[in-house]
Amino acid sequence: MTATIREEIRAELVASVLEVSATAGVRVAGGQAIVLLESMKMEIPVVSETGGTVVSVAVAVGDVVQSGDLIAVVDAGEPEESSR
Repeated sequence: MTATIREEIRAELVASVLEVSATAGVRVAGGQAIVLLESMKMEIPVVSETGGTVVSVAVAVGDVVQSGDLIAVVDAGEPEESSR
């Protein structure tokens, strides 16, 4: 049985959601923006660290997120075999 790698993308600060760029089922690349947040008149893109398929997006435009709130989950697939 092989485990998949799932990345939980969480808010790093209190902010408002300005834009949601990805929806469940969409493939994203590493570094691709999932949502755009606004805090203190600054726009902050929230990106996926790894490429994969978006499993869920837990926010909508207009939501206010707190530090640590779940924004999205990305399924990066199966881990690569490491050579010994």
